[in-house]
Order: sequence, then C-alpha cells, then structure tokens
Amino acid sequence: MKSAIALISGGIDSPVAAKMMKDKMGLIGLHFSIYPLSDNEPEEKARAACKKLGIRFITINVAKEFKDISEQCNRKFYFVLSKRLMMRIAEALAKKLKADYIITGENLGQVSSQTGQNLHIIDKAVNIPILRPLIGLDKNEIIHLSKKYKLFEISNCKEACAILGGDKPSTRARLAQILEEEEKIETDVKNIVNSTGEF
Repeated sequence: MKSAIALISGGIDSPVAAKMMKDKMGLIGLHFSIYPLSDNEPEEKARAACKKLGIRFITINVAKEFKDISEQCNRKFYFVLSKRLMMRIAEALAKKLKADYIITGENLGQVSSQTGQNLHIIDKAVNIPILRPLIGLDKNEIIHLSKKYKLFEISNCKEACAILGGDKPSTRARLAQILEEEEKIETDVKNIVNSTGEF
C-alpha cells in the first residue's frame, strides 16, 4: 500500500485533505511548529486532528529556519521560500519513512503562495510527487467538508505561518529569483529531520 506524509498545519484545510486521502493510502501527519515565535495552539490543533484521523503525528520545529528566511531574504518571497523548505523537509522525512507522496491542503489561488505560478515553483523544490486533493475547492466547500468530517471545531484556529511574511507577497515568483534568495540562507534539511527525536 502506498503511503504519504500529510502536512497538517493546525488550520482547516490540511486535515480535510488528509481525510480525503486516508482511505487510499497510509498517512503520517507532519506539523511544522514555529514555537516560540507563536504559541502552541497550531501544534495542539494539528495533534488533535491527527488523533481524530487516526494517524501518526510528527512535529518538527522550524522557528529558526523561518526566522532566517524572514530576516535574510526578500520578504515578498517568504511564503514561497518557507513552503519550499517545508517540502524539502517532508521529502527527507518521506525517504526516511519510505513514504511515496506528500499531501498538502493547498488549493488554487486562496493565498499568495497558492497561485499556479508559485505552486509550480514550490513543486520544483523536491522530486517526490505532491498531492493536493483540495486544489479546485473554494473555502466554503472546504469548511463544509471539515464540518462533515467533524474536524472543524478541532481545526478552526488562525494559522501562525503568516506572522513572518511581508505585507505584499509575490504572487508570480520566478525560479531564478527564488534560487538566488535561497543562497542567502544555509539549511541542513537532513539534520532537521534527524534531530526531531521522533525516531
């Protein structure tokens, strides 16, 4: 049976995406914490969602890495850069756990990092396939599904990832720009995964 690393943010979308794929493959929930830059509510919500879904929960703290992106890179690219880093970490974890895919709660155009162009740039960070079961749904449809799956009360909190982003995020990043920004920071993805204490 195929398996996937399901990114669980603590918001509404990602648990719905995981639920939609749960009967098709084995799932491992992965939450990226930025504590102490935010409180622990997103992690607690993500943990509760994974418990409700009946899947393993892993949390990795990326507060330092996200802060470095915010401070050392052009902030208009923060969301694309942070998403690319999350995908690289998830890919490294997938290799460690022999998972075949990454699953996200992204849908087209809801926020700046989810334009077609930016999703294309995010995908280029990794070689593992990224599945987005919510890609064509709008927010109201996702909320409806969240309530149907009895996940809404668990997941209904403000996501913390936006607190480091700029006021005018890029909606059409170019790969050359992103690669240039990534040269400003040093991130050891394997070390991040190996130091989680989850294995």
